Amino acid sequence: MTTNLAILGAGAWGTALAISAARHNPRVLLWARDAAQVADMQAARCNTRYLPDAPFPDALRVTADLQEAVAHGQGGLIIIGTPMAALGSTLQSLPDDAATFWLCKGFEKGTGRLGHEIAAALRPHARSGVLSGPSFANEVALGQPTALVAASADQALAEQAVAAFHSDSLRVYTSTDPVGVEVGGAVKNVLAIATGIVDGMNLGLNARAALITRGLAEMTRLGVALGARPDTFMGLSGLGDLVLTATGNLSRNRTVGLQLATGKKLSQILHDLGHVAEGVYSAATVWQRAQSLGVSMPITEAVVAVLDDRLTPAEAVGALMRREAKAEA
Repeated sequence: MTTNLAILGAGAWGTALAISAARHNPRVLLWARDAAQVADMQAARCNTRYLPDAPFPDALRVTADLQEAVAHGQGGLIIIGTPMAALGSTLQSLPDDAATFWLCKGFEKGTGRLGHEIAAALRPHARSGVLSGPSFANEVALGQPTALVAASADQALAEQAVAAFHSDSLRVYTSTDPVGVEVGGAVKNVLAIATGIVDGMNLGLNARAALITRGLAEMTRLGVALGARPDTFMGLSGLGDLVLTATGNLSRNRTVGLQLATGKKLSQILHDLGHVAEGVYSAATVWQRAQSLGVSMPITEAVVAVLDDRLTPAEAVGALMRREAKAEA
């Protein structure tokens, strides 16, 4: 379906979706806050900062005018591609009748809210949802096969997102469980750090498989406690995104874990990375919310201790292995 699409945020993921959509939709507008970046993208016809090897389709337009982008998306869809820290302020800048999806994964720093909780507080009557799933931006931008899930309590809105983005290279499913989709997208980043640590310590494939499996159990427990459906975590935004982020070499969160395993300081890792690794900022919030709900998340607790420099990676692994034996289910 050809509909107006305004994508707010020209980071790697927002740009990748804009490129993908503009291959079959001539009405896609990508907004970036930085006017200099917009000028560069217009001249180069690519996002030289994040995706230099992915040329823009001829139809893709870019702008630094937020009002122009919002006006373009009204009547169609506005896709928020900002980091989680900017989701609330971006939502507040939109009219109530604008249908929105966000791409960010994680918890809001300070409040600990997920995206749907932020939207419910700021725009309780607006139509909204989350677009998520196992996806590295550069692969989407290059047209490599990818599957996502559009989740909203508004089934018709989820179907609208499918119609807007579904293509030969991007398969989009629907879900009516935005809570589960968001929990999966947030917690998998923390678990990817843990898996990176295990791989960086050369603990073997058995250890990696055990950690991913038990991590999925932690993710599911927290999600259900927050009101999600258990089956959501066996889908794209749960198991799918967890496997990709925990094992893929393009994963920033996995990279953080790999580097921590070498003894490198977190501050230096983040400086060298040059991009946001959401798991670093989400880990403490995941653990806090789990504690408040009485949910056991020992892997997450261990990651928090390593990030806080209270345990070394080896000490954290040892603490997990010494836990009391119990039934799996």
